[in-house]
Amino acid sequence: MDKKKQRSLNLWLKQQSKLAKRWLMIAVGLGVLSSAFLLVQAALLATILHQLIIEHVDKYELVPYFFALGGTIAVRALCSWGREIAGYRCGEQIRVYIRQLILDKLRELGPAYIKGKPAGAWATLLLEQVEDMHDFFARYLPQMSLSVLVPFVILIVVFPVNWAAGLIFLITAPLVPLFMALVGMKAADANRKNFKALQRLSGHFYDRLQSMTTIRLFDRTKAETEVMHGASEVFRTRTMDVLKIAFLSSAVLEFFTSISIALTAVYFGFAFIGELNFGDYGAGVTLFAGLFILILAPEFYQPLRDLGTFYHAKQQAVGAAESIVEFIETDVEQVRSGDKTLQDGQSITIAANNLEVYSPEGKKLLGPVSFVLNAEQSTALVGPSGAGKTSLINAILGFLPYQGSLTINSIERSELDLANWREKISWVGQNPLLLHGSIRDNITLGKNNVDEATIQNALENSFSAEFVNQHGLDYLVSDRSGGLSVGQAQRLALARAMIQGGQFWLLDEPTASLDARSEKLVMQGLETQVAGKSSLMVTHQLTPLKNVDQILVMQDGQIVQSGHYDHLAAEDGLFQSMLQANQALNQTNKGNLDA
Repeated sequence: MDKKKQRSLNLWLKQQSKLAKRWLMIAVGLGVLSSAFLLVQAALLATILHQLIIEHVDKYELVPYFFALGGTIAVRALCSWGREIAGYRCGEQIRVYIRQLILDKLRELGPAYIKGKPAGAWATLLLEQVEDMHDFFARYLPQMSLSVLVPFVILIVVFPVNWAAGLIFLITAPLVPLFMALVGMKAADANRKNFKALQRLSGHFYDRLQSMTTIRLFDRTKAETEVMHGASEVFRTRTMDVLKIAFLSSAVLEFFTSISIALTAVYFGFAFIGELNFGDYGAGVTLFAGLFILILAPEFYQPLRDLGTFYHAKQQAVGAAESIVEFIETDVEQVRSGDKTLQDGQSITIAANNLEVYSPEGKKLLGPVSFVLNAEQSTALVGPSGAGKTSLINAILGFLPYQGSLTINSIERSELDLANWREKISWVGQNPLLLHGSIRDNITLGKNNVDEATIQNALENSFSAEFVNQHGLDYLVSDRSGGLSVGQAQRLALARAMIQGGQFWLLDEPTASLDARSEKLVMQGLETQVAGKSSLMVTHQLTPLKNVDQILVMQDGQIVQSGHYDHLAAEDGLFQSMLQANQALNQTNKGNLDA
């Protein structure tokens, strides 16, 4: 990672810290207060020992000093506890904010962009990488201030007592941050590589976990195990590189601080035996002065040592921030929401003129195409796989950038408030996604204002009531429709779309993978709902399209035919070829069933 990029990431991290400035100031303030009581504690300890050893004061006369010492230690403990709490709150508040930034960006970019990476990689980005920023905000940033303030306070107190000891502190202190800077350059690069390896491993693992049945059926268990082993070995190597740097950093910091404390101790040792006669302003080195400064010596370097320890957290945060900032700064100008809204209850008309659809990376996916989906008209979109049907749907939904013109009720899609536009859409896909929760939660998507009559009506019209009444609305559905058949899940998806009550129905292979009975029930429910509304259905089943008002035939990103079923069936072209192949397949399936 080059220095310019590292500086920009450091700046971004510090900008986020402003969100929790109050907690940050509390953490620093408690640290400075603790250092003030540290001075009192050192002075009390030095006084007690000086009185006992040099002046031979009776120990009972020093009882108030002991009570004061105990109180000072208790106050310092409370300051440390409060500082930890404030630091945690600081990190927590910023982590929540960064996660919200990522989720907002995911919502803006939409599923077309999200599918470009494995789900495991997104989970790592959203969870683990954000979590690895916690110590930067909770510990490193407060420690940066304390590593300056606490030694400065100690120096102010030490110099009037003994300037030689103060000079030793002043000269040796910069060695710690100097070494931290040297190690930090390597640490940031190691952490960045570690996070990349973790993203790849998470993506591999999650994808293979989902495909476990397929992997076993095709006897690819051994091969996929080797792939996982390779990815985990890379991650292990990267992790060990990070740990090596962390341990090396800690060892060298301990070495420098130990040498510095030893120099101070040697100075006072020779001063006590009369070999050194400087540093005491001519007043002579007393036991109190020696003990006081030697007690403060480890504490003088402790903030710098802590900063060295947390410096690893800083480089970890920089490594984590790289991919987060890169993602957050992804250009969404082409799919950004506008501010114009559609009227409630208004019929939907969609028109495209020389429309070209592009991927998030700028690759042309289809076009130019021109068409009109008239209000209260049903339209089917057919074509071979890879023709561009899904890309066209994503453009209409606002998930992909486009050039040319794409209007909804004469408003350019790029000028529409996408949230408002999507409220007008009822969608049924080929693989309905039911979330972990009850049937009620899935068909209402957590909306609390849906009354029981609306729910029951949707269940009846989607032919879901026959099994929902058996299980009950509180029946729990596990992740990815577990506990229900494909047909049951599809009918619940239809009920969900009915409750949405959109003016534009978007149907993406709604009867795919269904048995004959389920397909019939779903189509009956759809015909009832889309009557009098605008609809667009993507399908490979051509025979049921006889009652559709308009059919658009796509091939290689172009609309090659359009018209009514009877017209296209009689016309030489792609639709006729697809229809003949479809009929031949149906006859073959029927013959197999009869046999």
